[in-house]
Amino acid sequence: MKNVHLLNIEFDYNGQKQIITPVVLQDEHDTILVDCGYPDFIGLLREAMKQHHIDLASLTKCIVTHHDMDHMGSLAALKRMYSHIEVVAHEIEAPYISGEKKSLRLEQAEASLDMLPAEAKPHAEQFIRFLQSIEPAQVDRTVTHQEHLPWCGGIEIVHTPGHMPGHISLYLPASKTLIAADAVVIEQGKLEIANPQYALDLEEAIRSVERLLDYDIEHLICYHGGLFAGDSKKGLRQLIQAYTS
Repeated sequence: MKNVHLLNIEFDYNGQKQIITPVVLQDEHDTILVDCGYPDFIGLLREAMKQHHIDLASLTKCIVTHHDMDHMGSLAALKRMYSHIEVVAHEIEAPYISGEKKSLRLEQAEASLDMLPAEAKPHAEQFIRFLQSIEPAQVDRTVTHQEHLPWCGGIEIVHTPGHMPGHISLYLPASKTLIAADAVVIEQGKLEIANPQYALDLEEAIRSVERLLDYDIEHLICYHGGLFAGDSKKGLRQLIQAYTS
């Protein structure tokens, strides 16, 4: 993974310590950021990239795996600062990222509001306002499943819906690296489905995990959890079995 840089960004969210792991891919022509964190994360991104001796201003592209607030929250600000950055996303996700369609996460939050007990509603309403505040950004290039991009030694788009309909993971054949985004997360050393209760289609999310088994994976990177320390294929099979047995 010589040209694959994990940005471990630690921060407080609602009083709890969290870590996200955006990834930077780099070669002699491109510096590509995969997902860009919550709103107002430009400073955190800059500092995390400095740890790898990479200048934020050197970014040429940003691949957005899906339109959740922790993956595209700083995209509009990033594009304002560096207008040359090419924004890439799956064709299904593009209209949500650009604001042409209403966020599916916002629709989900609004739909569940009336079912919540009274004491939970203020927090839910605050979350809805936060989702409404996420600034859209134009997508410059759309991609589809199994599309091969020539950048940084080659990138294969892996459509992994379920968490979101247009969610993508990225496979880097040169280093046998799979950037899973939220297709899977790491919890207590094990692979899990990201917030299964909030997956827009849990059955589809499981099928997406099964799809990952088609790839020769030596390094598995999760947005929530970082680099998986175990046997990736074994971990994926155990996860599938937990939901299908």
